[in-house]
Amino acid sequence: MQRRLLGLAAVGVTSVMAMSTLSACGNSNPLSGDVTLHFVAADYGDAKTGNSSQTYWNDLVSAFEQQNPHIKVQVQVLSWDVVDDTVAKMVKQGKAPDIAQIGSYAAYAAQDQLYSADELFTVSEQADFIPSLVTAGSVDRVQYGIPWVSSSRMFFYNKKLFKNAGIKKAPQDWADIKKDAELLKANGVPVPYGLPLGPEEAQAEALMWMLGADGGYTSPAGDYSLDSVENIKALSWVKDNLVDKGLVQSTDPAKTNRADIFTDFLSGKAGMVMGHPTLLTQAKAAHMDIGVVPLPGENGPSTNTLGVADWMMAFKQNGNKAADGKFLQYVFQEKNSVQFLNEYGLLPVTTSASQEMRDTPKDADLVQFLKLLPDAIFYPVDKTSWGPVSAQIKTGIGQAVHGDPKTVLSKLEIGAKSADAASNKASD
Repeated sequence: MQRRLLGLAAVGVTSVMAMSTLSACGNSNPLSGDVTLHFVAADYGDAKTGNSSQTYWNDLVSAFEQQNPHIKVQVQVLSWDVVDDTVAKMVKQGKAPDIAQIGSYAAYAAQDQLYSADELFTVSEQADFIPSLVTAGSVDRVQYGIPWVSSSRMFFYNKKLFKNAGIKKAPQDWADIKKDAELLKANGVPVPYGLPLGPEEAQAEALMWMLGADGGYTSPAGDYSLDSVENIKALSWVKDNLVDKGLVQSTDPAKTNRADIFTDFLSGKAGMVMGHPTLLTQAKAAHMDIGVVPLPGENGPSTNTLGVADWMMAFKQNGNKAADGKFLQYVFQEKNSVQFLNEYGLLPVTTSASQEMRDTPKDADLVQFLKLLPDAIFYPVDKTSWGPVSAQIKTGIGQAVHGDPKTVLSKLEIGAKSADAASNKASD
């Protein structure tokens, strides 16, 4: 089973998380003059609704610069399709941004290209980060990845479609998913279960099925185990009981992206999907009657779920540690981070923001996702090889529902071990 991360600290813990001079742990370098920071961020907005993250960052930077007249911040917001590759190219060309908000940090940490969190935050600020996310952001017990937003995954179903099909309760296990999908199909639902195994986020969909059989991408020792008995069992079940039975979307699951399935769900065409907090926020905005339950597992509700975090990191190349720290401290002030979370329906990464979410009535539906974070299974983002391995999974694992799952997973396992060996050699 994939390694579990530590639980949440008591959510009553609060932090200063306010502007303060950098102190302790080597943080005391003062600004020597005017500084311009280059900040690259991923866009969480939807082009269809026009809520680009550019607006949020422009407003935040404007307010920050008023308080810090000697620091200017140039913001570059890029789509998730290109942001990781763009930052990688910048670094390779010797033009690393000062700060990046992207999907992974470990490869840069392994090359000693990042400031550690204790060089950027005060002790009290660093202590406010949720412990499980600190663990996920650490290499050899040193935190380099600064969690920006988080989410956990749950199982969604359309209550109206269920009622019309005569289904009276939410699925608890895989057999229920199959039975309910058959009833939905018989009642004319175009997509009984939405199965996105296309390159956008195949690694998430596949892992959630694997977790239902107590599988995962790594063993308890931290080695890749893509072709484990549990993983083969999970994807074989999906192939035999959903795909081969015509109980998923009409398009090829290996070419279908999550965004397409979520569009089907929000338009009332899909009966069941696995989703994140943002999907619930979107469904509520569309006035849909949606049920949300823990992920069904092989023999009952799964005790595992997927946890996901996106990361901030500060590069050493330009030597702007003091300015980087001041900006990041401002970014993580509770009022600023909560504003971003509210805009996009995401989960907090600090205990103080978590407490605010629990205390805010309008966020009541999101608390169920928050409660899953202590025991959530995260991608092995601390492995420097995870980037290339994830890319291989995204483009290859969808074939498991067409051919022999064991063959597909064994090929991916070979690729994962090769990538791991190459990254370890590069780090030596």
